[in-house]
Amino acid sequence: MNVRTLCLAILQAGDTTGYDIKKMSVEGKYSYFVDASFGSIYPALARLEADGLVTVREEAQSGKPARKVYSITDAGREALIRELTDDPEPDVFRSPFLLVAMNAELLSRGQLVRVIEARIAEIRGELDHLASIAAGTDHAGAHWICRYGQNCMKASLDFLEANRAELEAMASGEAEDTAQPAARAAVR
Repeated sequence: MNVRTLCLAILQAGDTTGYDIKKMSVEGKYSYFVDASFGSIYPALARLEADGLVTVREEAQSGKPARKVYSITDAGREALIRELTDDPEPDVFRSPFLLVAMNAELLSRGQLVRVIEARIAEIRGELDHLASIAAGTDHAGAHWICRYGQNCMKASLDFLEANRAELEAMASGEAEDTAQPAARAAVR
């Protein structure tokens, strides 16, 4: 999945501006698929237009510069379908929190408690965000992915809440390291 495919998917849902594509890809229901920036969206839209996959029209705004509104073409829709039928790349999961957890013994208990509380708050915020996305759409696919995301985040929250004492004990030196030395070396 790339920014080009993301732009086509957003435009499949309806005509919009580059700014709105960026907003949807950072804050909205499209924020879970591709890491996109203004620096990548506008060049992708320009290439899509040059390739005949999108069209652009200018709309006048009172007291403001005209805004560019993009639309997907039939060729763009066909390109999107081709992209979607390719096997997706493996999901990428990176967690700065897990790096902290892996090195919990380097932190004081208070520092680790603060990090855990922040992560719990972050997960709860993400759950609220997914609920608001689901409430704001009638699209069946969007509802499905919101439920998928909520289940993943809920499992993470449940695990963290059920096992936080074990992690906190590592910071204070209370936990016994039962892993074999070779196993510890493999994760470092």
